[in-house]
Amino acid sequence: MRAVVPLFLALAVAPLAGQEAPAPRTVHAGNIPHAKAETSRARGISSETPHLAPLTQRQRAIQILNRFTFGPRPGDLNQVLAMGVDKWFEQQLNPDSISDEALERRLADYPTLGMTPEQALTAFPNRATIQAVADEKIQPPSDPALAAMYDVQLVKLQNQQKAGASPTSTPAKDLQPTSSLDQDRSTAARIAGQLFALARSQRMAALIKLPVADRIAFTSFVSGDQKAFLLSQFTPRERELFLAMASNANSSQQIVSELSQAKILRAILSERQLQEVMTDFWFNHFNIFIQKNADQWYTTSYERDVIRKNALGKFRDLLLATATSPAMMVYLDNWQSMAPDSIANGVNPVRPRARKGNRGLNENYGRELMELHTLGVDGGYTQADVTALSAILTGWTVDRPFQGGPFAFEARRHEPGPKQWLGHTIGDSTSQPADGMKEGVQALSILAASPATAHFISYKLAQRFVADDPPPALVDRMAATWLSSDGDIKAILRTMVSSPEFNSKKYFRNKVKTPLEFVASVFRTTATDPVNPAALVQTLRQMGMPPYHALPPTGYSITADHWMNSSALIDRLRFADVLTKNRFANQKFDAEHLLAIGLMTSPPDVATAAVSTAERSGYRDVALSHTSAQQSTPKGGSDLALHLLESALVGGDVSQKTNTLIERQVSSLGSTSPAEGLNLLTALILGSPEFQMR
Repeated sequence: MRAVVPLFLALAVAPLAGQEAPAPRTVHAGNIPHAKAETSRARGISSETPHLAPLTQRQRAIQILNRFTFGPRPGDLNQVLAMGVDKWFEQQLNPDSISDEALERRLADYPTLGMTPEQALTAFPNRATIQAVADEKIQPPSDPALAAMYDVQLVKLQNQQKAGASPTSTPAKDLQPTSSLDQDRSTAARIAGQLFALARSQRMAALIKLPVADRIAFTSFVSGDQKAFLLSQFTPRERELFLAMASNANSSQQIVSELSQAKILRAILSERQLQEVMTDFWFNHFNIFIQKNADQWYTTSYERDVIRKNALGKFRDLLLATATSPAMMVYLDNWQSMAPDSIANGVNPVRPRARKGNRGLNENYGRELMELHTLGVDGGYTQADVTALSAILTGWTVDRPFQGGPFAFEARRHEPGPKQWLGHTIGDSTSQPADGMKEGVQALSILAASPATAHFISYKLAQRFVADDPPPALVDRMAATWLSSDGDIKAILRTMVSSPEFNSKKYFRNKVKTPLEFVASVFRTTATDPVNPAALVQTLRQMGMPPYHALPPTGYSITADHWMNSSALIDRLRFADVLTKNRFANQKFDAEHLLAIGLMTSPPDVATAAVSTAERSGYRDVALSHTSAQQSTPKGGSDLALHLLESALVGGDVSQKTNTLIERQVSSLGSTSPAEGLNLLTALILGSPEFQMR
C-alpha cells in the first residue's frame, strides 16, 4: 500500500483542488440559514428557479439511485430506466410492498433486534443487573439457559470484586495467575472435544449443565478456530448465550454490537433502500448516543419502533414518537426533570408556602427540541420559551430506566398552572398536574405545524439530498408542501425529487459520501456479499463514523467539509486496497466477476467505446480469461478493463485527469499479473474522486 498511497491521495484530492472550497459548517442548527416563519414567496421574494440544464434520463436514474439508495448495485440502473424513475420512486415510498426476505434471513442472526428493551437487558445483563441479582434485589431469570448464563456472570463479578479489578471490564484471563491460565486452556480444549463429539442440537444443553468454573474456562479460553467453528454451528439464540457467558460481568455491549452490524447489513442488502436512507436521515436528525446510560438497551427499539416506523409518515407523528421514547428521555435527561412547583419537588398543596425541594427543571430536551428538532436556532424562540417548554414537558419520564422500563407520565413531577410559550398559553389556572401529558402533546403539535419548522426541516432534507448549500427556492417550495400537506414526508420528498433543481446537472454528483455511504456503496456497487459485518463496523469506527456513537445531539455531519480531508481519504483508499486484494477480514472480493458485470451491464455505446479504445491501443484479444501469472496485462487490455470497471462502478463519467493518474499509477508499478492489475484498477477507481461523490 505504501507505493500506492501518494498517488492515491493525488488521485482523490487533485480534481477537487480546483473547486471552490465550501464554507465551514457542521450540522448544527446554528449554522443553518434563518428558518423564517414565512416562505420567501409570502415575503414577496420570487421563488422562480433560474434556467438549469436538465439531466438526461440516464443521469436522472443515476441521480435518484445515488441519493435514495446506499449506492446502485449492478443492474439497478437498467431496472430503474426500464421501470421509469417516477414509478421506481413511488414503489420505494411504499416499502411494505417490497419483499426483503434475503435481508430478513441475515438479520435472524441478531435476535435482540426484535426484543423489547427489558427483554434485551435480561438476555444481556449489564453489571448493575448482575449486582442486583447478587444483592437479591431482583430474581434471576427462570429460563434454564439464561439462569446458567447469570450463574457465570455472578461468579465473574465476585472474582472481579475479590481481585479489586476495575468495574468496567477486566477479561477473565487477566484475573488468573499463569499456572491457572494453562489449566483453564487445557480445560477449554477438553470441553471442546466433548462438545464437538455431540450433535449440534445437543451442544448448548451440554454446555449449560457443566460446572460454572468449566463454563467460564471454556467460554473464556476456547481457541479461536474452535470458537469460530462452534459459533458458526450454534443457532442465533445459542450464539447469544455463549457470547453473554464469555462477557465479563457486563454483556449489554452485545446489544450494541448486534444493532451496529444490522445497520450496515440493512444499508448494503435491503431492497427497501429509500426507507433505510430516510431512517438514517431521521435518526441523525433526532440523534441519541447509544452509550448514554440506559440507551444501550433502548436504542434498538428507538430505531425500530420510532424512527423506521415513522420515517415516511407525518412529521407530527414522528416528533411525538421521539418525545415519548425512553431513548430520547434518557439521552437528553428529561426523565430526570422536576418542576419547581411540583408535588414531587416538595410542594405541599395544602401549605403552598412550604419549602421546596432542591431539584428543578432540566432544560436539555426543551432546548434541543426547538433548536435542533423543529424550529432551528433562529426560529424565533427565547430563553424564556426554553424554560416554559421544559416546564410543559415535566413529568415526561421513564419507568425503571435501568431495568428497561417504558415511557411514563408522572403527574407528581409536572408543573401545574398556565405557561406562556411562543405566544401561546399552555394550560390555565385550573390546570392540574394530570393535564401535563395533554399540554406536552399540544406543544409538540404546535411545533410540528410551525412554518419555521417546515422551512428548517425542508432545508435539512434538501441539504442531505440535493446540495450542501441547497437552493433557497427549492427549500421554499418544500416548506409550502409541508404546510399544505400537514407535514406529509412523502409529499415533501415528491416535491424535492420532481424539482428542476434535483434533476439538474448543477446538482448532479455534487454530494460527498459519508463513511457509511462510502463503505455501503463499495459493497453494493461491486456486488460483494458482506460476510463479516462486525469488521465493517470497526472500519466505520476507524473512519470516524461508528453507528449510533455520535455524541452531540447534532448527529454526524452530512456536508463535505467534515469528510473531505487527506486523513479521511487515506482511510478510504486503504480500505479499497485491502478489500480488493482479499485481505479484509476473510472477505471474498471478485474483481473478475465485477469486470464481467461491467461488460454485461454497460450501455452499448460505452462497451463499444471501451473496445474501440482498447483496439486503438493495440489490444485485439478481449477475452476475459486468465493468462499466466507471469504474463503482464497488455496496455489495450488495461484500457478495456478500466473503461468497463468505470462503467460498472461510477457509470463511466470519469474525468481525463482521473484516468491519467490511474494509468500513471498502473505504469509505475511495472509488470503485474492480470489478477493483480485488475485488483489495482478496481481499488484506484473506488478511491477516485468520482466514486467519493453521489
